[in-house]
Amino acid sequence: MKRIVKSIAIIALIALVVLQFFRPEKNDSGYASVADFEAETKVSSEVATLLKNNCYDCHSNQTQYPWYAEIAPISLWLDDHVKHGKGDFNVSEWATYSLKKKEHKLEELIEEVKEGEMPLPSYTWIHGDLTSEEKKLLLQWATLTHNDFRAALQATQ
Repeated sequence: MKRIVKSIAIIALIALVVLQFFRPEKNDSGYASVADFEAETKVSSEVATLLKNNCYDCHSNQTQYPWYAEIAPISLWLDDHVKHGKGDFNVSEWATYSLKKKEHKLEELIEEVKEGEMPLPSYTWIHGDLTSEEKKLLLQWATLTHNDFRAALQATQ
């Protein structure tokens, strides 16, 4: 029995070492990629800081990677989070979204934050959750911005 456990441990260690050679591509094209989003949605400096510190890592083409992002399998797990986050909403692609999609994404943002779905629990374990004041500030901005986009959308129909 000891021999089987030892063999499994050695195989697991070898697999972990081999995994270190498989690095996901970094998501770091710079914060200039969010400029269109911030300009069009008229974010205040407070909201911009809030978004940068809590949202852009997974929802833009700019991720600030923590030290542990260099260690597999965590690096692969983080890469998966970023890909899913960008797939759902990528502020770096804001300029390519239609007016209808922009309005819908803002509506989803409000819903996700209100329901406590964003930020993800796996993010808050390490980085902490938004405070009630931060949520209030984010929701105020998002609601006002969403209303502007909804009015613009209705004006085009």
